[in-house]
Amino acid sequence: MKEFELINRYFKGRGITRRDVSLGIGDDCALVTVPQNCQLAVTTDTLVSGVHFFDDISPRALGHRALAVNLSDLAAMGAEPTWVSVALTLPNINQQWIEEFTEGMHEIAEYFNVQIIGGDTTQGPLTVTICAKGTVPEGKALRRAGAKVGDWVCVTGTLGDAGLAIESRKRGLSIEPENLKYINSRFDYPTPRVAAGQVLRGLASSAIDVSDGLIADLTHILDMSQVSASINIENIPTSDAMRSSLSFEAQLPYILGYGDDYELLFTVSEDNKSMLELKLRQYGVEATCIGQIKSGEGHIELLHHGEKFNFEQQGFEHFAKEQV
Repeated sequence: MKEFELINRYFKGRGITRRDVSLGIGDDCALVTVPQNCQLAVTTDTLVSGVHFFDDISPRALGHRALAVNLSDLAAMGAEPTWVSVALTLPNINQQWIEEFTEGMHEIAEYFNVQIIGGDTTQGPLTVTICAKGTVPEGKALRRAGAKVGDWVCVTGTLGDAGLAIESRKRGLSIEPENLKYINSRFDYPTPRVAAGQVLRGLASSAIDVSDGLIADLTHILDMSQVSASINIENIPTSDAMRSSLSFEAQLPYILGYGDDYELLFTVSEDNKSMLELKLRQYGVEATCIGQIKSGEGHIELLHHGEKFNFEQQGFEHFAKEQV
């Protein structure tokens, strides 16, 4: 099988067809129509074997994960996902691997009503690059800037499971099989909070997805908003699997310093807090307030039952240290 046979068999004509796509896979460019009074949100992520995923990840999980992490970026902006382009670099063509990979990608694309409209295939080390596009009403996009003194700091879902899954695979941590299955699914099949992101529009003052770790991603909000924050670490939500596997102290590196959870971290005023929590629950999403925005620039004060708590670990950063 050669390049164009691969494209025709596994991408062209598969998945949903959106009415706003005038021309999809098969030409030099795709042609799409952006709705009136909307802005186009565009994000690109590259996933490299051994850096963003383990070499032994199932191809189905990789297809899901590659698209999910991009949809999470759109969710953090309050955008509705619409179209994606896929650049796939393969060491060789293994038809069974490609079939499973594309099945995983098409499944999540169809769930979120996203059409794959183009991309590229080439030979080389296993790498997946996704360029995802979405639309958001003009002037309504969520941004990292906007947090104000007095706003509450909140997060959807639970944190730390993906980090625990990473360390379990690297170091063989002793975790009960049922808990291990759960945390591995959180890493392999992350759930982008697309509906929650759209609920946040007009209510949250700033937002970001938790991809590099709570401390690192909160710092991005604080730097862009020119404020500081205090965080009550005992309020950070964790899963049953996390709590039954580790003591509170042992959980902290995962819930504070690891990323890959793809939950939404956001700030909201006191006036909007109750309304936002209610609307999120209507979509089956729980949000937890873990702290508050303070004056200052970029400083995070960690508190444990009101007492200052020191934590030195930084979040994920390329070119800084060991990868997965």
